[in-house]
Amino acid sequence: MNRISLKKAIAGVCIAAVLGVGAGCIYSEIQSGTQNPQVKTESTQRKAANAELSGARNTYVVQAAKKSGSAVVGITTKVYQQDMFNRAVFVGEGVGSGVLIDKEGHIVTNAHVVADATTVSVSLSNGETVNGTVIGKDTSTDLAVVQINPPPDIEPITIGDSDTLQVGEPAIAIGNPLGLEFKGSVTSGVISALARTVDESGQRFPLIQTDAAINPGNSGGALLNADGDLIGINSSKIAQEGVEGMGFSIPINEAKPIIESIIKNGYVIRPYLGVWAIDKETAAQNNLAFSGNGLAIVQLDSVGPAANAGLRRGDIITFINGKDVTTSMKLRQVMDTLKPGDTVTITAKRNGQTFTKDVTLSQTSK
Repeated sequence: MNRISLKKAIAGVCIAAVLGVGAGCIYSEIQSGTQNPQVKTESTQRKAANAELSGARNTYVVQAAKKSGSAVVGITTKVYQQDMFNRAVFVGEGVGSGVLIDKEGHIVTNAHVVADATTVSVSLSNGETVNGTVIGKDTSTDLAVVQINPPPDIEPITIGDSDTLQVGEPAIAIGNPLGLEFKGSVTSGVISALARTVDESGQRFPLIQTDAAINPGNSGGALLNADGDLIGINSSKIAQEGVEGMGFSIPINEAKPIIESIIKNGYVIRPYLGVWAIDKETAAQNNLAFSGNGLAIVQLDSVGPAANAGLRRGDIITFINGKDVTTSMKLRQVMDTLKPGDTVTITAKRNGQTFTKDVTLSQTSK
């Protein structure tokens, strides 16, 4: 297989569409030549893996990497460009990371890693490269699922609980920074912050912030806790001059229903309310104003669920089933916990008066 030349690589990073900040998969021109020599022979690697370590050396990072590192894979997609005759010409490969989550061979990665591909090459930790089928993706959350024939010698990762995370606890990232030449790289740091908003307009849920190094090619890789359990899918970093140690990961608890829906349906089924609403800050930027907090309905599907229940343009939505929806992200978070056919109670204001409406949600696959 041709190797990815770092010195001659085409500069290009696949940006996470859901966030609009730097990270993503590395895109490299394919250069002819032989593989880089392995740093260690297989026998040396086996010896290292089986070595008995002192307590000082056998840290939580070592233990987490041994427990879960083999479940992190490389994902390679072919990159094409149109020539002057409008023909698709192969120009290189995009490389990202993924995480094997079950014995059925399902791999979670980022939507921007698989891009528009229907099949990908998956590089396993045992040295094999196999074909993978893209089951589906969800661009609004930047998540995708690839399936392979399950390898018998690789254990799926253990799924953790991202809702129990504490700021300051250890965090470990595993992925393929700068391509497969550095596959399985392990970096460590801490959970820097929780519930981070990077892009209010497009982000569906708050993110985990970590200072564990996340570089191009790490996208779709694993963020682990000190027990080696999966707590997040690495998605992006802020790539600005002078900014270091600000990586972001999708919390696994938020990702699970998206992943389950993609595996079951090939896409995410979401409930439909039929309103387009803006918060107070966005309204002010558009020379609109309203008192109190909430989301102002600026457009309404005339035959949608909200309109059928009696909501009108100009109404200010404040709660759904008693849960605060005073920002666009909070509205998306609440809606993502619901399903088509659910009947919800919407609390809103009209001309300063508070009222409630029961709304039966319909379905959208967007």
